[in-house]
Amino acid sequence: MIVDLLSLTDEPLAFDFKIASDEIDLETEGVKVVGDADVKGELSKNAAKTDVRGLIKAPLEVDCTRCLTSVRTQLEVTFDVDFVGKELFPDAKETHLGSSDLDTDVIEGNELDMAQVIREQILLNLPETMLCREDCRGICSKCGSDLNAGNCNCREDEIDLRWAALKNLKS
Repeated sequence: MIVDLLSLTDEPLAFDFKIASDEIDLETEGVKVVGDADVKGELSKNAAKTDVRGLIKAPLEVDCTRCLTSVRTQLEVTFDVDFVGKELFPDAKETHLGSSDLDTDVIEGNELDMAQVIREQILLNLPETMLCREDCRGICSKCGSDLNAGNCNCREDEIDLRWAALKNLKS
């Protein structure tokens, strides 16, 4: 959905649309959108900025942080982003930014691609860690076996050759 910013009036423009999963390429390994993303919100414009706020609901498939098993989850993101023209944003390389500046983005031209806004908001709100279950044991660091499926045959007393020289040091 492309919004022509010149056509916006003083009245907020409400939006309610879906983005198909194949239209949202997160370009992030281990994370993908697996269904339509539902987006609702509104755009409002004043002389200095364009404000976009809304709610995104998207089904995701994320790899477990410990064992890499795919986990389905529902991402729900409330967002509020201000877009300003390039001329209103500081050009200096070193500028003090306040916390409100973190929700401000620069827009060039008179069109706003809502699909890109939604993609960016999903990326910014991905969970830092995702576990397939609370007691996930992960994978073996030696053979890569899934320890949730059972123990592997690796010996715990095996010494990594890179650390073997440290075995003879005394404290």
